[in-house]
Amino acid sequence: MALPFKKRVLIVEDDQEIRNSFSLIVNSSQKFMVVNSYGNCEDAIENINKDKPEIILMDIELPGMNGIQGTKIIKEKSPHTDIIMVTVYEDSELVFEALKAGASGYITKSANYMELLSALDEIVKGGAPMSSRIARMVIDNFHVNPNSPLTKRETEILQLISEGKTYTQISEELFISKETAKTHIKNIYSKLQVNSKSEAIAKANLEKLI
Repeated sequence: MALPFKKRVLIVEDDQEIRNSFSLIVNSSQKFMVVNSYGNCEDAIENINKDKPEIILMDIELPGMNGIQGTKIIKEKSPHTDIIMVTVYEDSELVFEALKAGASGYITKSANYMELLSALDEIVKGGAPMSSRIARMVIDNFHVNPNSPLTKRETEILQLISEGKTYTQISEELFISKETAKTHIKNIYSKLQVNSKSEAIAKANLEKLI
């Protein structure tokens, strides 16, 4: 019988062997218990209110809805649930997508017994567990290109464009007129030698301008 103080953990992983392995590791701890496990996001989302997980171990590559999409929906339904992405991928784009979707941490499937339990412990303490390699990649991606041709204001505006903000929203957020915002955007296009928002965002990401 599980003790009532154990933190409730849900596992979403399509590989049954890994799912069983994670379950054994989590249930071997005195601090955590597996309340359920699923092979896809759809079932996990459908039962989220019944399972009431405090932490979810979420695979990224899943049949049907992927783990990043699932994370976004689960965080909307259950904002206080912490989600740790568990995946074979050590790709910075996936890391950012997962973090933007609401993931609280990120470890690889190569994480051993102690690393998995340490990640759960860290989440409980309010931390953001990541493998050292992924942490390094995240830090590297925050280093904006020092040779950027854009001014600080243009960089701010490009960041807001990448978030899907309109001219009106940009002008309101930065306390500038709509016309000034449009002028800055024209200058951004000219400096980056692009003709559209999507091209500007793609080039900015490629050259680490934002």
